[in-house]
Amino acid sequence: MSRNIPLFIAFRVFFNARFYYPVLGVLFLDLGLSLEQYATLNVIWAVTILLLEIPSGALADVIGRRWMVILSGALMVGEMTVFAFAPTGAWLFPLLVLNRILSGAAEACASGADEALAYDSLAAEGRDERWRSVLANLMRWSSGGFFVAMILGALAFDRHFWEAAANLLGWSGGIGNTTRWPIYLTLATSVPALICACAMREPPAVSESESVRHPMREALGNILTAARFVFFDKRVRLLLLCAILFDSLVRLFLTFGSNYYRLIAIPEFVNGFLGSSYALLGFLAAALARRMASKLTPASVFSLLAALIFSGLLGLCLATPVWGVWVVIPLGLSMPMMSYFVSSYLNQWTDSALRATVLSFRGMALNIGYALAGICFARLVSSIRASGSVTSEDAIFGKALLSLPIAFALGWIALTLIAWLSRGKISGASDRSCD
Repeated sequence: MSRNIPLFIAFRVFFNARFYYPVLGVLFLDLGLSLEQYATLNVIWAVTILLLEIPSGALADVIGRRWMVILSGALMVGEMTVFAFAPTGAWLFPLLVLNRILSGAAEACASGADEALAYDSLAAEGRDERWRSVLANLMRWSSGGFFVAMILGALAFDRHFWEAAANLLGWSGGIGNTTRWPIYLTLATSVPALICACAMREPPAVSESESVRHPMREALGNILTAARFVFFDKRVRLLLLCAILFDSLVRLFLTFGSNYYRLIAIPEFVNGFLGSSYALLGFLAAALARRMASKLTPASVFSLLAALIFSGLLGLCLATPVWGVWVVIPLGLSMPMMSYFVSSYLNQWTDSALRATVLSFRGMALNIGYALAGICFARLVSSIRASGSVTSEDAIFGKALLSLPIAFALGWIALTLIAWLSRGKISGASDRSCD
């Protein structure tokens, strides 16, 4: 079982090394799609994940997590093959719809199953206390992989870079179209992701329970049992509510990060370096998270994270020219740390038989929270524009930013009241040593 841990980390790094992320929007448009088609593809991708997230997790708990991870790797190879070789013209949009469905299915199958398999591999050997060390290593490797993917993906897409490099080397031939090079690179990394998935082994406790006569009925039963656990266990309920609040508002900022940089007069060529800086912050976040986990209770941990996020959201409202870029630090640190602690506590509090299903509930909850935050922000922007108080896009965006710290403060107050009224602590004093 020991080799499952490095394979899990490698699978995550290869699976998430999407070289086309820094140029995703312009890449789709350069392929010949309209803005409306690009938006439609994003909706299809999100809906696919929401529909398959929990069923795939429940099925993983029934038939085995390894098979779902292998399916996820195979789907990634399929989605990238379609993306890389879809012809331009009338067939482009239908094939990219297929790509988004395969991509959403791959995300849903991997979500929860790979993590549950890795955690139970440690538990099978009585080493589950090492899970936080695994998460810290995962954060470091993922940060490094994301940094490399951001830099290489942007360079591979940039025709001017290739022309300058060719001139420097004395190459006189043509460069050709570089639009799909980030896609080819991601297709190349999808193969080792699938190989890592195939090399994993099912933990003994899960393997012994795989021979079920009615897997779909068993999976449905797991969904209902996990739903009762998530909604009625006070610690888990409060943990997921905190995660939804933190994740939705920080991801909302990340979505509109380039708009904020333009608002504070940051040159656009710097955006790629700022995106890469989020990856580098992951190394610092890993060290901080491990230190906090060893000394603080979950309630203290999430209070400190709340203060970190709130300071960053307040900084957004100031929109200080150039120097306002400091908000990258608290907001960039908060996301990997929040993911670390949610994974740590949720795996610790969840029974092995339901682990992948409960982790899928986490994924679905975070995606729904992000979608709702995005809808509310869009409606706010529309109302500001309709009022006529400001007219420029940058001014409208700057005014809308004021809502983020207010929404976060109100949400945190509500969560504090919920915790106080239910008398539900995230962990008791007796759990301090392991929390």
